[in-house]
Amino acid sequence: MTHAVSVRLDDEVQRALNTLEASGMSRSEAIRKAILDAAAALRHKEALRAEVAVLDADEQDRQEMVEVASLMESLRAPG
Repeated sequence: MTHAVSVRLDDEVQRALNTLEASGMSRSEAIRKAILDAAAALRHKEALRAEVAVLDADEQDRQEMVEVASLMESLRAPG
């Protein structure tokens, strides 16, 4: 099932749409791709945020990071 959508484009978005159309995409393909890409980017961002939260809550991992940082600092050349 398909659904029609109407949008108002400002000049910047119209130029971007023109660029996508110039690459050979139809207007509908360009808009669909932009929506899918935006949703995928948002999901990726949310997944990264969740991964960071898990790592942040892992006390053993945090301690290991401190130990590695300390080791690296001790190996650094003077000056």
